[in-house]
Amino acid sequence: MKNGFEARPGQWLKVHLREVSEQAGDFAAVFGAEAWGRAAGLLHDIGKYSREFQDQLERDGHGLDHSTAGAKEAARAYRAGRLLAYVIAGHHGRGLANWINPGSLEERLAKSGLPDYSAYKGEIALPPEPDFPRLTALDKRLLGFSCAFFARMIFSCLVDADRLNSEAHADPGKAALRDGRPGLGALKERLDAHLERLQAEAEDTRINRLRRSILAQCRAAAALPPGLFSLTVPTGGGKTLASLAFALDHAAAHAAAHGLRRVIYAIPYTSIIEQNAEVFREILGRDAVLEHHSSVELSSEGGAGQDTALAASLAMENWDVPLVVTTNVQFLEFLFACKASRCRKLHNVAKSVIILDEAQMLPRELLKPTLAALKELTVNYGCSVVLCTATQPAVAEHFPGGADIREIMRDPGPTELYEAFRRVRVELAGEMDAAALAEVMGGQEQCLCVVNRREHARLLFERIRHLPGANGSDFKGLLVAFHSGRFHFV
Repeated sequence: MKNGFEARPGQWLKVHLREVSEQAGDFAAVFGAEAWGRAAGLLHDIGKYSREFQDQLERDGHGLDHSTAGAKEAARAYRAGRLLAYVIAGHHGRGLANWINPGSLEERLAKSGLPDYSAYKGEIALPPEPDFPRLTALDKRLLGFSCAFFARMIFSCLVDADRLNSEAHADPGKAALRDGRPGLGALKERLDAHLERLQAEAEDTRINRLRRSILAQCRAAAALPPGLFSLTVPTGGGKTLASLAFALDHAAAHAAAHGLRRVIYAIPYTSIIEQNAEVFREILGRDAVLEHHSSVELSSEGGAGQDTALAASLAMENWDVPLVVTTNVQFLEFLFACKASRCRKLHNVAKSVIILDEAQMLPRELLKPTLAALKELTVNYGCSVVLCTATQPAVAEHFPGGADIREIMRDPGPTELYEAFRRVRVELAGEMDAAALAEVMGGQEQCLCVVNRREHARLLFERIRHLPGANGSDFKGLLVAFHSGRFHFV
């Protein structure tokens, strides 16, 4: 063994522990838990002080259990040490464990025969016991939920700090690609300039006056204290940019007092995400938006393009960027994740403005835990959440302990807005046979017809084409058959 203990070849273990402790503490300080982050960071790798682990490093190998040691020390030293033990034991491998079942934390803490790691006492001292987290319970019955969420938050701080420190040591060039994105202040200036141009160029119509009113009310509501909001605007009202304006204004208004530092825009459909992300990039700059979902392709042809793709890939690991556009699935899954890779970004959600577009699409079967997590973020982690939709769901009564949801739109009311932006009217035409339906369709310049059989769609198309005096030759309709759970276009 060399003259000292290493975390990895070329990096002293005591330096790694202290640097991770400091960074994890800084991350946790955002939500008032600095001491927890520092303790987790200082203890997470003390198992590497064993001679066996150091010998393994010299052979350029890994595989020895080095996280159980820190978990055991935390559980032994602190009254709330089991919470830290979950975090430390899970920072490698399978992630956060259950208390019981195979591979559980109970088994890890009872594990005997660990290599002697007591040499840590010569280089670091156990930190003071952290105060128990001051959590506002959503409901007396959900204190356990709040504690579990807190544990995942500390876990996220530790995992991200550990990975970043290792990356900075092993590949400084790669680590440098994480920097250089514009801040929220710069994004607000770019959006303000774009909106001013739009309004200057827009005709003075009733629709445009209503859109200006929607935007103005969003910007006025941004001064309200952080918490839960709803934005109910019909399609065509400009709610995408209006909600983004609210988020950036809200963050700017409360940057000093509440430390709002990030905007997360979650949407249920990848097609809408791609469209909105491209709009945001055109307005804010291509370096300003992180688009993160399963359909993102990070391709490049080398050079600066390669660096840009790598920077985006790195940002997806921990969301340490000002503006994230993602899916509901991506967002909700890591709120409840146990794996280190998924949980890594969780701490960066604290002190964020979260816009849930098309909020009516929140999965009904998961509504209670989803709303509990959203309220947890607003109550204990300084977030603002905006439920943004044209058809606002009735969710207030489903939030644990109820919810004070403030509607951003005050005037005009929903009825007037919906009438003003109405694009279609639905009328029941009654029953008709194929010949009558073909005649009605053939007299239109454009139409869409959905039937339940492909043969029916072809029959209608042939009838329309041969109707005397109809628009058959110039027909711009779309005939669709819905069969076996799929749409078939004719």
